[in-house]
Amino acid sequence: MLLHRRIYQFFIVYCLAVAGLMGIKYALSLSDYVIPGPLALWETAKETFGLYFKDVANTLMVAVVGQLLSIALALVLGITGRRATWFGSFIKVAAYNIQAYPIVAIAPIIFILLGDGWISRLLIAAMICYFPLLLSVIGIMSEPVTDIEHFYRVTGRMRWQLEVKIRAFENLNKLTTVIAGSATLAMAGTIVAEFIVADAGIGYAIRVALFQSDLSKILVALFLIGLSLSVYQGLLEGAGMIIKKGWAQKS
Repeated sequence: MLLHRRIYQFFIVYCLAVAGLMGIKYALSLSDYVIPGPLALWETAKETFGLYFKDVANTLMVAVVGQLLSIALALVLGITGRRATWFGSFIKVAAYNIQAYPIVAIAPIIFILLGDGWISRLLIAAMICYFPLLLSVIGIMSEPVTDIEHFYRVTGRMRWQLEVKIRAFENLNKLTTVIAGSATLAMAGTIVAEFIVADAGIGYAIRVALFQSDLSKILVALFLIGLSLSVYQGLLEGAGMIIKKGWAQKS
């Protein structure tokens, strides 16, 4: 259900955006060179769909791996920095200070050191999407679930693993929402990396289309990006619901 909702919502937004462009085209009598007509857009879609689909799959693969790395890093830092200790405060300050540097300023350094390959795209995707994850994880893990945790503390059964599990379970909806949202950032980060310096992926394809002043190719690329991202986010939200039901049955 969530997957279907994500997909049809994307179709509505995309169709409205294209309809708006067509309205501008015909209202201002613009040529197909400026804004392609429906027929030109359809012909471009038939010509480039297969190639762009492979490019989007390549970009999505990098984005997914980058997001997984950012989730792992956010969980480690969030769990480590959840307590109001000197070390916990140090972890938070260090994480915030690192993120203060804009990724567009760091990206050229990454490309100079690592080149324009898969690793550079992966690293930039992870760096862009990890900060909102980190903020959410730190906020969730730093806030006690007083009613439940008090019982385990009184009975002497509280361990840090149990504390983390309780707080994660009670805030699983928030975590799922943030993780699904961070998928957008991971995808955007990968596309930005490919657009700046890369020779593969849909970001590179968009850069080529931009140099060719071919808006129809860009619109086709944006369609495939939005569709793949909607499917991925729907799967993430569905997985979150399944995990919560499984935890609830075990509790």
